[in-house]
Amino acid sequence: MEGINRTETVRLGKTGITVNKNGFGALPIQRISEKEAIRLLHKALDGGVGLFDTARFYTDSEAKLGKAFRGMRDKVVITSKTMAANDADFRKDLETTLKNLQTDYLDVYQFHNPPFCPKPGDGSGLYEAMTEAVEKGQVRHIGITNHRFAVAMEAIESGLYETLQFPFSYLSDDKDTLLVEKCKEHDMGFIAMKALAGGLITNSRAAYAFLAQYDAVLPIWGVQRENELDEFLSYIGDPPAMNGDVKRFVEQERKDLKGEFCRGCGYCMPCPVGIEISNCARMSLLLRRSPAELQLTPEIQKKMKQIEDCLQCRECSEKCPYQLDTPELLRKNYDDYNNVLSGKIKV
Repeated sequence: MEGINRTETVRLGKTGITVNKNGFGALPIQRISEKEAIRLLHKALDGGVGLFDTARFYTDSEAKLGKAFRGMRDKVVITSKTMAANDADFRKDLETTLKNLQTDYLDVYQFHNPPFCPKPGDGSGLYEAMTEAVEKGQVRHIGITNHRFAVAMEAIESGLYETLQFPFSYLSDDKDTLLVEKCKEHDMGFIAMKALAGGLITNSRAAYAFLAQYDAVLPIWGVQRENELDEFLSYIGDPPAMNGDVKRFVEQERKDLKGEFCRGCGYCMPCPVGIEISNCARMSLLLRRSPAELQLTPEIQKKMKQIEDCLQCRECSEKCPYQLDTPELLRKNYDDYNNVLSGKIKV
């Protein structure tokens, strides 16, 4: 097996929660009907998926999970998140989340990408509200999600958190891998979001094989379509290995996608002039990695043309957790897009 640990389950550190290597990321089910969402969630559970991750921020995602798993709470691990900035909003979010999910507890409740690491006595009241929820039995384990290396590292070293959710894929750099190693050292669960790099990775077998090398990492796959779910369910019985062919493929992918690129996290939004930054800033890659005609419609052309209205206010760059020069990235993508439209660049 070329040194791979083909563990099919993951223990989330000191939480003791052990689930199948495939987690279900429930952000995309916002975009489908309730009936279809419930059908996919049931199929995932029946197929062996054990953990389902949602958030208060994901519009009706929590409510769809609540309806899908009503009466079967003991069969699933549910994690959710709050973007509350103070203790009062935290309690309000938690109450809404529990109501939506039709449950009286969360297996893991996570601070959702805070710009700092919540700690006791920091003045926000957030960590105190979280521990209060644990004491009441509403939350079983405390987690944090982030896109900022410094905040993630602080959370690990604080000893206050049982899980970290952070972007991790074969496009990640050495710093991200260090977070994985640090989590394992501290017996802290590592939940890998954006395991497909926001859609830039199109080979799910390679993505799975890469992450399978890390026995303490749980990837959560954002699922919206049944064919996507079927791919990941097929890996439960036949997990892909990081063999020579996959290694060569991953190495080539890293070369093709090296440099600065938008991960599509959306934290730069909203734009003051309405530019859809999370898609426009990575259009060059989308053109190369998906059927080009999908990106050349009149609707997409109109969205790309909005880049001309950029104010250079740099609000997007200030909010970007990856410190990207977003206005420059938009300009380059707009130039590439127009060159494809005019036929100067073939895709």
